Amino acid sequence: MVEEVKSVLENIRPALQADGGDVELVEVGEDGVVKVRLVGACGHCPMSTMTLKMGIERTLKDKVPGVKEVISV
Repeated sequence: MVEEVKSVLENIRPALQADGGDVELVEVGEDGVVKVRLVGACGHCPMSTMTLKMGIERTLKDKVPGVKEVISV
């Protein structure tokens, strides 16, 4: 599942970088919880929670079976 998550994040990354931010994969847990770190402009943007849940989490859940939640650490 880790490689699938990395692949999806690579597809999401250009949109984040276009706004001056990025995402780093921290951990993919056995329980289906993916931990990421939003960096750059995304790290302190007031919309980062929306980006995390409505963008990254939704995309990962759609494309990677077993992903239950995405959290920022």
